Amino acid sequence: MRLRHAGGATVHLGYCTNVHPAEDLAGVLAQLDTYAVPVREQLGVDLLGLGLWLAAPVAAELTADARLRRRVRAELGHRGLEVVTLNGFPYAAFQAPVVKGDVYHPDWTTPERLAYTLDLARVLADLLPDDAARGSVSTLPLAWRRPWDAGRADAARRRLDQLAAGLAAVERDTGRPVRVGFEPEPGCVVESTGQAGALLAGADPERLGVCLDLAHLACAWEEPAEALARLAAAGLPVVKVQVSAALEAADPAGSADALRRWVEPRFLHQTRAAGCAAATGAPAPRSGPYPGDPADPAWAADDLDVALAARLPGPWRVHYHVPLHAPPEPPLGSTVPVLRAALTALFVGPVAGCDHLDVETYTWGVLPVARRPRGDAELAAGIAAELAFARDELVALGLTPTGRPAPTGVRR
Repeated sequence: MRLRHAGGATVHLGYCTNVHPAEDLAGVLAQLDTYAVPVREQLGVDLLGLGLWLAAPVAAELTADARLRRRVRAELGHRGLEVVTLNGFPYAAFQAPVVKGDVYHPDWTTPERLAYTLDLARVLADLLPDDAARGSVSTLPLAWRRPWDAGRADAARRRLDQLAAGLAAVERDTGRPVRVGFEPEPGCVVESTGQAGALLAGADPERLGVCLDLAHLACAWEEPAEALARLAAAGLPVVKVQVSAALEAADPAGSADALRRWVEPRFLHQTRAAGCAAATGAPAPRSGPYPGDPADPAWAADDLDVALAARLPGPWRVHYHVPLHAPPEPPLGSTVPVLRAALTALFVGPVAGCDHLDVETYTWGVLPVARRPRGDAELAAGIAAELAFARDELVALGLTPTGRPAPTGVRR
């Protein structure tokens, strides 16, 4: 979907397809009819944006074959779908039975991560709508925090320089600019916007920036307007926003039984108590020690079951993306208020703070059983409801939905 900001910018809103398992091109294309078209139809729009997730082998296959890229573009257009952004955080097997820490490998110290991201940029350049200002790719925030030392930091910095040069080559070859956003995430080298400013400042701002996931921002206990100011002060553009909400427990000790229903084996659900704000609420210095560690065990655990065993002091925010329109039942809640504050800070003003937004609730398949979709149709309906929620939030801030004539032959 597209919306117009008061300043004149087109803001793209879509959903991320990493919620669907697909390790080959046939699986990616099958998703379009199974999920994306029903979502578009339920929203009643002629054009729906997708934040495609392409596993590394699929990205390499498409990079090597211009005919296949043209086919994917045609398949999208035929169904009234468009792509301005790709999710390049998971490398492969993101909906495997157990993912946990595997999602952080390969990291930005490796040539494999660089090659994958540049493959995505090349593919996206050929998928972009003709009138799109640019494309974006989101990626992991350098690496998991352990192991990390000066040598690994230097290796990652070299990869980022190579990435900027590769993105410049993509634009030179295709005429289409593509930016990459590093996505702060709990437990990683870059968990907070302060750490982003310390570790990513100096990167090419025309091509590299931050992907701001609003659930992650909430888990860091950052105040959105202050976080955005920190990024701006560091010269880091917000390349992409993932419109997401985290699980919240105001009284985790009294909610322990309810929280145990959210423990599951596939994904990490890093948990942060409110004390984390002491480590993330101030700008990080360019040199010297960070004022605090967001992953300090005094207020942090790397998974929900670990937090429960440690009895961290409350309140908690848990890295567990919950459906935007359907918060958990009391005594639990969600961080939708943080989402609203972040969207307000981004879009109330003369200039849009970002033009690529993705709803990214990849956890539908691991929700507590009573909340889990029963089949493809229910999943599509849930995704449509989330997108409608996000669209309505943006409209309430003054953005205006815009239409575009559906491409010839769009399936109704």
